[in-house]
Parts: sequence; structure tokens; C-alpha cells
Amino acid sequence: MAFSDLSHLWHRQTNKWIYLIMYGRRASQLLRELACSETGQLTTFNSDAFDQVIKECNEHNLQLQSLIRKIEDENLDIQTTRNEDHFGAVIHHLSLIRNKHCLMAYMYNRAETIQSLRWKVGPVLPQEIQEKLNYSEEEYFKNHSAAIESYMSELDLDLTVDMVPPKDPYIRVRVLDDIGEVCLGDHSISLTKHSLHFLRRTDAEPFISQGIMEEFLE
Repeated sequence: MAFSDLSHLWHRQTNKWIYLIMYGRRASQLLRELACSETGQLTTFNSDAFDQVIKECNEHNLQLQSLIRKIEDENLDIQTTRNEDHFGAVIHHLSLIRNKHCLMAYMYNRAETIQSLRWKVGPVLPQEIQEKLNYSEEEYFKNHSAAIESYMSELDLDLTVDMVPPKDPYIRVRVLDDIGEVCLGDHSISLTKHSLHFLRRTDAEPFISQGIMEEFLE
């Protein structure tokens, strides 16, 4: 092969690698957002960058299929051919895989944070957090929350009460406001203001979270 041909081939491959680097920037942007955010905190879903990376993936796939067809039309062996079309196909293939990995990492890390929110804030997300989710993430949170609720219902146990298992399932509480007659399990009890009671932690926790009951520590 003449030197001029080698030079021409080298420049074409160099341009393709520069093309690859430019394509990878948008996917890298999504990962930088994850790296810069605080652990357990969500940033607003970057729909623009996400959609652009999806578009790039489609473009890479079209280019890849086009180069493969070109090699086949020239009756060349795809497994052994090492011409510029082969290396171009490799670049598009690697770019496609890299973008997919970045998208999956972005979605996976956000999904983990969304799961943890169910245990931290309950089945209803505050408005400021909901605004940061896209539609699929909102549905994911609802389905995840419903699965937890179904599981707890089968166990007849609220797993969200204590993230650290308590030493005693019962606590002594003081009623801060007149609650009235309530049914707790298989019995009813009158919860009047300033009265003291020995209740199951799971029964007392909803009242404590509402501020109408407190744990009584002597």
C-alpha cells in the first residue's frame, strides 16, 4: 500500500475516533450529574440529554448496519476483514455499547435513590421531589410502594416503622391530645389527653408521627 493511501486511511480513522469522543460527551454528562449530586439526593431528570443519547444510539446502529451490509455486498468475510469499514463498524459498535452503559447507570442509580425514598418519606412523595421525576420514574415509585404495602399487609407488620429493629416491640406513651376511642388490633382503647399507655410500637407510631402522642421516657 502506498504511503499516500496509508496517510489517507490514518486520517479517516483519526476523524472517526474524534467523532466517537464527541458522541460520548452527552452520555458522560449524565454520569457527571450523578457524581456531583449528594448521596441519596435526586436532581431533575435530564430529559434533553437522555433523549439525545438515545438518538445517538439509533444513529450508531444505523451506521453500524450500513457498514456491515457494505462489507457483505463486497463479498468480504466480516470476521477477518480489517479495512476501514471494519474499523468504522467497530467504533460505532463500541460507541453504542458505551452509551447504553451510561444510560443504564443513570437510570439504575436514580432507581436506587427512588427506592430509598419510599422508606424515608413514605408512600407519597413531596411535590418538590415529584417534579424531579419523569413519568416512568413516577410509575416505578408507585409500583414499588404498592409492592411494599402488599408485602407488609401479608405479614401484618409495618416494616417502615423502625429501620433499626427496636429492642422492645412495646413502648410507653403519653397522649398529647384527646384522640378518643380507637381500635388497636383485637381490642379498643380510650386515648384521652395526658393519659399513659403501654402500646405496640407499630400501633403508637402513626400517632407519634402526627404529633398527638409521644414516647414517655422516665
